[in-house]
Amino acid sequence: MTTMTAAPRPSPADRPRPGLRERKKIKTRRAIRAAAYSLIQEQGYDATTIEQIAERAEVSPSTVFRYFPVKEDIVLTDEYDAVLLAELRARPLDEPPTESLRQVIRTAVGVGTGEEPEAMRLRTTLMAEVPAVRARMRENASATGRLLCRALAERTGLAADALEVRVFAMSLMGGLMEACLHWAENGFRTDLADLVDRTFDVLEHGLPARRT
Repeated sequence: MTTMTAAPRPSPADRPRPGLRERKKIKTRRAIRAAAYSLIQEQGYDATTIEQIAERAEVSPSTVFRYFPVKEDIVLTDEYDAVLLAELRARPLDEPPTESLRQVIRTAVGVGTGEEPEAMRLRTTLMAEVPAVRARMRENASATGRLLCRALAERTGLAADALEVRVFAMSLMGGLMEACLHWAENGFRTDLADLVDRTFDVLEHGLPARRT
């Protein structure tokens, strides 16, 4: 069998630059998120209001709601879904889907913990401690899982709504959520990328053998 490899990925300089309008949207979204994070660190999640976030971000409350329909979305929403799908589609076509996903998610986790370590820890702490954030995270994970179903369908030739595809995608999303909770509940002492590996090991091989 001839090995099929992914096309070379464009360097940042080769990627088209967003237009002015899109850059303004990104800037506003980041300002709102940064304001929310700083306020939550100062006074806690429940005490932080949309009005306070808007004031610190120097936008109106209606602008905050235009970008983030509920407060939980400010903490949880990111722009990674499209990037993850693009990275998955760039993996070698003859690579097992599980291995492709493992590598893509490990890379994403490495970028997140390397570039935004405080934000990663804060959002994971809130997911573990605030029921509303955790519930919204489950909704977001379900939406990401549906996108993942389509990407897996492309790689496997199965239908995106095939039971096997849906079970695998949603099991993975649930497993990754549990890995994040484990990370927070244990004081972030473990490397999150290692927890991702362990999650994939369980999905691939099941539970470890019983210890005697």
